[in-house]
Amino acid sequence: MVVPSDQYCISNGYKMEFEAMGASQTLPDYQAAMQQDPDLRMVITKMGQIMADRGFPLKDLEMELRSMQQEAAEVAMIASSSSGSAVAESPIDVLKRTAKADIILDLSFEIKRQGPQRYITFNLRGLDAYTSKQVSGAAGSGAPSTAATPELLLEEAVLSYMDGFNAGLQRHFDDMFANGREVSVIVRVWDNWYDGDLETYFEYDGDEKELLEHIDDWFYDNTVQGRFNLSDASSTMMRLEQVRIPTTIIDSRGRERAVDTRSFISDLRRHLKQNLNIDSKIYLRGLGEAWLIVGER
Repeated sequence: MVVPSDQYCISNGYKMEFEAMGASQTLPDYQAAMQQDPDLRMVITKMGQIMADRGFPLKDLEMELRSMQQEAAEVAMIASSSSGSAVAESPIDVLKRTAKADIILDLSFEIKRQGPQRYITFNLRGLDAYTSKQVSGAAGSGAPSTAATPELLLEEAVLSYMDGFNAGLQRHFDDMFANGREVSVIVRVWDNWYDGDLETYFEYDGDEKELLEHIDDWFYDNTVQGRFNLSDASSTMMRLEQVRIPTTIIDSRGRERAVDTRSFISDLRRHLKQNLNIDSKIYLRGLGEAWLIVGER
């Protein structure tokens, strides 16, 4: 999905300002940008066409924003037939109602003048939405023109860079399918879990180990080529980074099933319940980070 960069939105006045815990925060207002900036709409449309022509069809930001608004309206209108109660929606639910895409094409551009002619400078970054890592990028300027519209200026500017940019995306996809998708997992403990903590010994398959060691073993057995990094651990927390999860698995019925962060961690939750009799709860933070909180559901 092509998304205008924070810099582009804020510098052009498409922003939301609010106070959070005494600190002022400024966030981009994508809805205002799409509604008020015709140059941006044309540039995003042209970028979508360029990418689709090269085998990378994109989600449309404007349609995703419209879908989010429609969902919010429907949630607000739904009421129970028996009591008239409205659907419960926490602030976290609202926060998570965002346009999700595997790769974000973060785009900023500026139309400049050189005498009677105009030209465009651009900065395009391909960001993995799971890790926020940049997987490809391109930046440059186009040739000056007296008549070209913004989308044509962009096309002329980016075409010479697109083969390299798309090659970077393809390398990322090839690495993902070969070595797994990269996510992060944090294991925590409920403060009212009286049966133990991550350093409490449990027996599984004839082997008595600390719970964090059992979890570490599970990650070794279930990640692609055992690739993950236990960057921090204590009696109440484990932080696992660069966790490589498979993109697909064959389930118990012989069907190929896509794997995301939640389904991967759900298998760990099931393992803890079935083999160690430990309940746990999953909390997702975006596409690429999950918390597993052990002790109760």
